[in-house]
Amino acid sequence: MNPVLHLDRTLDELDPPRWTPPGAGSTPPVHRVHRLRRVPLGELRPSDLRTLVAQRVALPFVLPLAVRLPAEEPLLDAYFYEGDLLLATVTVPAEAWAALPELEARLRAVVAGLPRAAVEELPRGGAGELERFVARG
Repeated sequence: MNPVLHLDRTLDELDPPRWTPPGAGSTPPVHRVHRLRRVPLGELRPSDLRTLVAQRVALPFVLPLAVRLPAEEPLLDAYFYEGDLLLATVTVPAEAWAALPELEARLRAVVAGLPRAAVEELPRGGAGELERFVARG
């Protein structure tokens, strides 16, 4: 199923079962992820996609949307810092990419084309994460 064809639908609709509301003691990130599952895919913002990818939620539907943004602007600051969405996508487990090989190859080409100076400025071991992603191919 191509998620781009379903931009008017939510993850709760596309990725059953629907999640029950989080418990009263749940953390703010848990509440946010639950709320995002009820947002139509076409309304998800870069920060929303970063959150869903980082939390490994419905990746077959979220990754195609998330990769479009770094493909256009690799070091996009989605929420925390420049390149945060890119780093969230490249740290997704290899098995998540199995059904999306063309998308993985597209992202790998974007990463391989980044200027070395920009990569070295990424926080939190980002340069190493990008190198590992490219090497996996």
